[in-house]
Amino acid sequence: MNKPFAPSAPVDMARERAAGIRDIMPVMVAAAPIGLLFGALCAGKGLSPAEAGLMSVLVFAGGAQFAALELWTWPVPIATLAFSTLLINARHILMGASLAPKMRSFSLGQKLAGFYVLTDESWALAERRAKDRPLTPAYWFAVAGLLPLCWVGATIAGAVLGSFLGDPARIGADFAFTALFIGLIAGFWNGRVSAAAIGASAAVSAATYFAFGPPWHVAAGALTGIAAAYVAAPAGEEPPEAA
Repeated sequence: MNKPFAPSAPVDMARERAAGIRDIMPVMVAAAPIGLLFGALCAGKGLSPAEAGLMSVLVFAGGAQFAALELWTWPVPIATLAFSTLLINARHILMGASLAPKMRSFSLGQKLAGFYVLTDESWALAERRAKDRPLTPAYWFAVAGLLPLCWVGATIAGAVLGSFLGDPARIGADFAFTALFIGLIAGFWNGRVSAAAIGASAAVSAATYFAFGPPWHVAAGALTGIAAAYVAAPAGEEPPEAA
């Protein structure tokens, strides 16, 4: 668990914002082709650019949005879509619980707005930042607030361009987001506990995916990783929050 930071000089908000922009830029570059692909898929399902963009604004969860498109038929199975989205995004409960103690300097309004734009990548960047300095609203909103602009803009552009884009999987662009997140998480490696959590989560998630398909593998992997971390943690030692 992170230790409390001692009082220090006033935070330079401009520097905090600049650090957030610097950290999120590679994520935005990786997100753009995925957003374009999502927009193109929306067009293939008959959604207009405005409808595709509205989905990215209201839902703002790439994995859940792709899963929803896979289930998208006419008439739209609303209950199935809502349940799959809830299941896939349940991990945000754990990420929010991990970040909440590090947001003591945030007002209630800032926390509510900040968690609305929470993503896997912004969570990882914030956790890494909080390891050696306090997490500030200026840094968080630079990191988490810019990514939605990229995602929504790329979604609309993809829906407009449609089939002209081609499939990003041909050049491996579909894996860019995943690879970037793996790189961010690698910074949290702490030995045996991390190995147990990652190994168990990956094995159960893969098995669940092949046995039952999405979105069950997301919840199964997350719960298994948490259980493995607690089992592997030395007696009397609390597992790291970001493991």
